[in-house]
Amino acid sequence: MDIQILQQPDSSIAKITMNAQEELIAEAGTMVAMSDFINVSTTLRQGKGGGILGGLKRIVGGESLFLSVFRCYQPNGEIFLAPRFIGDIIVYEMTGNEIVVQSGSYLACASGVDIDLGFQGFKSLFSGESVFWLSITGFGAVILSSFGGIYEIDVDGEYIVDTGHIVAFEKTLDFKIGKAGSSLLGSFLGGEGLVCRFFGKGKVFCQTHNPGSFGSLIGSQLPPR
Repeated sequence: MDIQILQQPDSSIAKITMNAQEELIAEAGTMVAMSDFINVSTTLRQGKGGGILGGLKRIVGGESLFLSVFRCYQPNGEIFLAPRFIGDIIVYEMTGNEIVVQSGSYLACASGVDIDLGFQGFKSLFSGESVFWLSITGFGAVILSSFGGIYEIDVDGEYIVDTGHIVAFEKTLDFKIGKAGSSLLGSFLGGEGLVCRFFGKGKVFCQTHNPGSFGSLIGSQLPPR
């Protein structure tokens, strides 16, 4: 399949051109338009640990219960996908490695990619962000989205990223959650909150805007219900 990212960087949409018999798995509700000969079905899970339990785990992690499966039966089938947030999209090619993706940033993947939901332990419990992350393995393209622009950082040693700005990172990196400043109170009063400290060698993908901070700002401006 061929994947093109259009309207970058602030209103990105993915155009996927599929060959006959190819299959694409996407987050439910992300399809914008498609060729009339592409068949659509739903599944609770793509990859390891399927069934009802897999679907319920996705809900706990902030994802949709169902995934959409698009199967193309003729050459040059087209499908357009767009994320929930206004922002950018990238394509990451899986080659048997593993990446960890924050809840809400997974958009779609090829059929050779496995998606699992993993608990990242207490090191992410107090981050103010997702306790659960998607663990993605296998072979093929993965389409990821961000809130705002998306960029990658090549880590070799140690690097610090605000927890709300993480889109994904390669599992070759280890991480721990900590305070941005010298004290926990000072970090929060300074508006920085908690950060993720990465160790090792690998890529981290970041987004320019923080969905949690944006939601808090918008929510404070709404009239009480």
